Amino acid sequence: MVTPPPYALGRHPTPALFAPLLLLLAALLVLVATLPFTDVRALRVPGARRLQAVIDLMPQPWKPARPAYVAPPPSDSPGMRPLAEALPAAAPAMAPAVPAPATAPAAFAVVPAPASVRLEGIRHQWQTWNNCGPATVTMATSFYGRAETQVQSAAFLKPNANDKNVGPDELVAYVRSLGLRADHRVAGDARRIKLLLANGVPVLAEFWLTPKPNDGLGHYRLLTGYDDAAGRWTGYDSFVAPGVNVATPFAEFDAGWRVFNRTYIPVYPAEKADVVAAILGDDPDSVAMWERALAVAQQEATARPNDPYGWFNAGTSLVALGRTSEAVPVFDRARTLQLPWRMLWYQFGPFEAYLAEGRAGDVLTLTATNLQQANDLEESHYYRGQALLAHGQTAAARQAYGAALRANPRYEPARQALTSLG
Repeated sequence: MVTPPPYALGRHPTPALFAPLLLLLAALLVLVATLPFTDVRALRVPGARRLQAVIDLMPQPWKPARPAYVAPPPSDSPGMRPLAEALPAAAPAMAPAVPAPATAPAAFAVVPAPASVRLEGIRHQWQTWNNCGPATVTMATSFYGRAETQVQSAAFLKPNANDKNVGPDELVAYVRSLGLRADHRVAGDARRIKLLLANGVPVLAEFWLTPKPNDGLGHYRLLTGYDDAAGRWTGYDSFVAPGVNVATPFAEFDAGWRVFNRTYIPVYPAEKADVVAAILGDDPDSVAMWERALAVAQQEATARPNDPYGWFNAGTSLVALGRTSEAVPVFDRARTLQLPWRMLWYQFGPFEAYLAEGRAGDVLTLTATNLQQANDLEESHYYRGQALLAHGQTAAARQAYGAALRANPRYEPARQALTSLG
């Protein structure tokens, strides 16, 4: 006869049975406690990057609380001067906000924008976690019969699955790698976008999405149509339901779009290059484009002096024009007006201006806050390295550049910075 185990007779198991369970429980506790502080990707094992992404989603009570806004500048900074002194004194004359397209050569014609347009034949994709850029750009390329999905584009755009930011220039590079064309432009306006859509060119737009309070983030939407009578854009969205033909009133969309200086990316084949060039007008001249962007931002900052985005866009435009000394007080002013706390995950004009004008300490403060919340921000690691180098801390700068490359092995500025250090 088989004797039943002790616990089957109602007796307690022996202590020897508890020992392996206790050891396993202790090991699990240690693992849970240490993983959030460990860069799992450094283990170089299959699935490490995906595991790191999951770990970053875990509740971490020891992690610093989310800030409410981007940190304000020091109290003695130039941006704390009176309002009239913060913006450049002489703004350039305002160019027409919506210039007419250039006259097209006889070989082609720009189709005028009708009252409504809706592009068809696009394959929708719901984004996987943190994959808005790869999903949206491949929705755009699907319009031209391309079969790539976000899986293929992510391998090019974000080899680190936890990368928080895919910039417009990266999306442009991906589209061009497929043999299509794309352009990164700012200071977009309704007429240009409508003309592009009317001529069969879908447009990616970068805008600010706020799914819930104090949780705003950068997002891309593929604009595929509009309806003047209804006063709204339609587009394909990888995150916002219903995904296909998402309708957004013109003014509502512009409120989020202007946070990114109205960035837009037309995606088109080579045979439409002349049409697109005619629609864009002077946009291919980056100086003219940035001067127009600056004029728009200055007007908005003057009309709404307590709104941070006009100031921020003016600073970004000044940096692009090489006017960093003028940009510094403008960015300072924007920081006093409560910029969203994730703002500097995606836009880096303040870092460039402060570094150029001897304010490396601000860059260290701002990048430290970014990296406390998300360690996979290669741009923050890179600019932190630049700030450390400005302080003469070469070894620490080298470590920061290395961290940038771990976050994104394709990030060339960090690679070049490491090379320059020898």
